[in-house]
Amino acid sequence: MNIKEFIKNSRLKPWDGVIVLALIMSSFLPIIIFSMQQTAETAVVEKQAILRVDGEEIKTFNLIEGQETYTYLYEDDDGDSNLIEIQGDRIRIKEADCGDQICVRRGWASKNGETIVCLPHKLVIEIQTADGSDMDDLIY
Repeated sequence: MNIKEFIKNSRLKPWDGVIVLALIMSSFLPIIIFSMQQTAETAVVEKQAILRVDGEEIKTFNLIEGQETYTYLYEDDDGDSNLIEIQGDRIRIKEADCGDQICVRRGWASKNGETIVCLPHKLVIEIQTADGSDMDDLIY
């Protein structure tokens, strides 16, 4: 069976092919629109890591991609200590003198809304955007 016979025997009308092609092309429209939205929103957003102990804000670290790695040693009055490492736009607790070491095993945090918690020392590090926007929010 050749193509002319197939078209003649099918129940397709002349404009059906155009309509099918238009529907296929329009199915890609959401991808194009959302990708354009994503590129508009990918402006550089500064992030901050806020160190809180027992609910009180102790220090704020700016997380800027490409910045040099440095450490901050937090010690409280009881002698508890946490060594915090900041590397570019991410942060972690490198060393802690608590027994369970969950905060150390947690690893790096870099996305808005992520937290690192050391329960024995009542220490919390939370990542937030500097301007308060919801860029990179975690969805649970």
